[in-house]
Amino acid sequence: MMCQGLRLAGWASLSLLLALTGKGQASNMNCTLASGISDREQKVLNLLEPISNQDFSTSSTDGTYTYYFRICGDAHGAGSAGVVQEDSKSKKATVIGRYNSTQAFNGSDWVMLIYGGGDNYTSHCGKEQRRAMVLISCNRRVSAGNFEVMSEERDKARDCFYLFEMDSSYVCPETHLSIGSILLIVVFCFLCVYLVGGFLYQRLVVGAKGMEQFPNLSFWQGIGNLTADGCDFVCRSRAHEAPPTYRGVPTEPLGEEPEERDDHLLPM
Repeated sequence: MMCQGLRLAGWASLSLLLALTGKGQASNMNCTLASGISDREQKVLNLLEPISNQDFSTSSTDGTYTYYFRICGDAHGAGSAGVVQEDSKSKKATVIGRYNSTQAFNGSDWVMLIYGGGDNYTSHCGKEQRRAMVLISCNRRVSAGNFEVMSEERDKARDCFYLFEMDSSYVCPETHLSIGSILLIVVFCFLCVYLVGGFLYQRLVVGAKGMEQFPNLSFWQGIGNLTADGCDFVCRSRAHEAPPTYRGVPTEPLGEEPEERDDHLLPM
């Protein structure tokens, strides 16, 4: 029994080690920040880690070029290339940006990923290195997709770039419900179940019609009447009629009334 227990423990340890090793290999976040160590930029990159093992591609409007993109990984199999441009006819590949020169920043619902250090221009932009800018916008309906090339800014002496755009739910802001909101949702759900269930019971089982189908109608009517009476007592501005007061009999003797004589009515 002891040997069997040790054997099971060994297999469990080996399985855990393999799982941890596989988890470490699954991450393709090989980006090197151009500005050096930056906690803020690293947090932005961590948002994109779940989709770092995916390849994205798109074609230009005229179909002349095909663009390949990968987050902190080799795009189209090119070493250190984050964005690659391939000529559709000659199949010549040009590195637009490399992930060993990365910048990353974000807003409330978007992330901008910049790859510098691309291949040099041959005749434009002062023959500087190419640069790719990828704007990743919030879209809760897709984990990642809709990768498109927007424009190439090369009609100036320097600071030229390629602009791309894509959607991802991983850059969307997290939504947290407060305790009050959760309680309101629970109360609302309970009320809906109570009303619908009570209505069906009164109609189908009891056979009630009209207002009698409302569950516990007499109870709620009583609550309404009591509420109305309380509101009338507290909130009405009109003066309440004073009850009639009791007027007692005076203790002093009444004055003597003059005696009325009716002798003249007797027959003579």
